Amino acid sequence: MSVDSWRLKVEHRTGFSYAGKVGSSYNEARMSPRNEARQAVLEARIEVFPPARTYRYEDYWGTVVTAFDVHSPHDALEVTATSLVETLPPGDLLDADGGASWDDLARPDHVDQWHEFLLPTPRTSVDEELTALAESVRAESATPHAAALAICDRVRDEVAYTTGSTGVQTNAVQAWRQRKGVCQDISHLVVGLLRVIGTPARYVSGYLHPSREAQIGDRVVGQSHAWVEWWAGRWTAFDPTNGIAVGERHIVVGRGREYGDVPPLKGVYAGPANTGQGVEVAITRLR
Repeated sequence: MSVDSWRLKVEHRTGFSYAGKVGSSYNEARMSPRNEARQAVLEARIEVFPPARTYRYEDYWGTVVTAFDVHSPHDALEVTATSLVETLPPGDLLDADGGASWDDLARPDHVDQWHEFLLPTPRTSVDEELTALAESVRAESATPHAAALAICDRVRDEVAYTTGSTGVQTNAVQAWRQRKGVCQDISHLVVGLLRVIGTPARYVSGYLHPSREAQIGDRVVGQSHAWVEWWAGRWTAFDPTNGIAVGERHIVVGRGREYGDVPPLKGVYAGPANTGQGVEVAITRLR
């Protein structure tokens, strides 16, 4: 990694509590960053309580999954993921008029290659109003990349980032109509609008250090975060919630069509009702 890289330690704790003893549960955690061009994973471990044997694999979308079953009676489940990751700045960004043309995106081989990232999903489907908005942006944009940047700006202007305003089941149309949401909703909106205009788009989950001026050694409250990537001749990452290119403050955990492909923790169990889920994320810049 270059001298401009950051080294970030992420501590992510999440879990479920239940109204009584659960006899058994079957779970999947998607909380481990992956090695790729913009980030190097120096350490990644996941601890489970009650203790359980874990095994790891990559799912269909390339996300690292830690799977485990708990068969001892328990009234709470806790998963702690600790990662040490070195990240890079944004690097070589496309100019607004660069990348693939509209004709390139319409080529049958490209449509076939990225077919799954062109289809609507439950959280990214849009209505007639949003379809018209997307098509108007396309008509005014010389290239798919320029249109994608314009869509990010439009959504950020119209939808206020408001903590706690939505839940994991909220879809793009609901967030648009109430004009507020969290990073998940803003990303779902952008992905849905991009797909309408024929631009392959995927949802990215991960972490974001909240401060550009992070001090070495300061442990701060971080965020599970979401952003988008679109294909304009190559995959381009952008954080529409903050209006910035993805860089050294971002850590990728998983990619998919929408949140449903990359939830940090999910599972099934036999027993009394789930009474809540807690989430804590702390991030420390070490370099």
